[in-house]
Amino acid sequence: MNQEKGLNIIITDPVDQVLIERLEQENFGVDYYPKIKDDELINVIEKYNGIVVRSRTKVTRDLINKGKNLKFVARAGVGLDGIDLASMKERGIDIIHAPEASTDSVAELTVGLMIGSCRRIQELAADTKQGKFVKEIGTEISGKTLGLIGFGRIGYRVAEIAKAFNMSILAYDVVRSDRIDAVSGRYVSLQELVSASDFIGIFVTVKPGEPPILGNDELMTARKKPGIINTSRATAVDGPALLNALKMGVLSFYASDVMWSEPPKTTWEHELLALPQVTITPHIGAQTKEAQARIAEATATKIIEMFGGSR
Repeated sequence: MNQEKGLNIIITDPVDQVLIERLEQENFGVDYYPKIKDDELINVIEKYNGIVVRSRTKVTRDLINKGKNLKFVARAGVGLDGIDLASMKERGIDIIHAPEASTDSVAELTVGLMIGSCRRIQELAADTKQGKFVKEIGTEISGKTLGLIGFGRIGYRVAEIAKAFNMSILAYDVVRSDRIDAVSGRYVSLQELVSASDFIGIFVTVKPGEPPILGNDELMTARKKPGIINTSRATAVDGPALLNALKMGVLSFYASDVMWSEPPKTTWEHELLALPQVTITPHIGAQTKEAQARIAEATATKIIEMFGGSR
């Protein structure tokens, strides 16, 4: 352990205790303020050499410019959407994140949403609690075709789980990997994936300003009334077009862990939420004890490897 005082780090969102403990063991100075407000943070950021955030805290240009002594920003999780990477690059500030740590938790949620929607678990459980004991017909996923938009870590893990249900795997990705052979799948065009799939999973990153991957034209090519499961980015789908497709019966369901606004703000988002064939969870993909522990461990390890415990 370094005896010299290490870099000063502020952690601004809830994290597993192991992250704090490991950094302190390496003689980093750690301040843990998981509920700090934006105006409070911008007034103290100059004191710190590093900041660890999750999705709640937004690392804006203003915050980065105020952080005169910042050496790194660490995202204890996957997405970097709330971080101004361009401003960080201008300043020469390092970015650290742990995208691999929540793969299993997001993949399990994806499959859970798919099965839950097929069997209408959320809807029927709510009815039962209200005294309405009515049986309804659902749908099996076994033997069906699962189309994966994005075949990275999470897409591949979902495919592995899906194979246990004897599902056929189609994938669309700009980067192709030999791992598709391990799940007996094949790469196809986006149009073929949408038209041939019984279920469509979305596992992509969408940069600000980029058009949605699934717009009205793409959704209207669906032939098998697929259900869509989205555990990556809401903006991968054109929201109003999705709402229209669900109303028209082009899609059987939409199950998602992400929204265009969190919490929802627009009229069409609230209208989407009100549909019985729509299930939305509040961005809980990485919200398991196991995933949070892995994220904390991986984030701490990367900070220590890059900066040690001293200045």
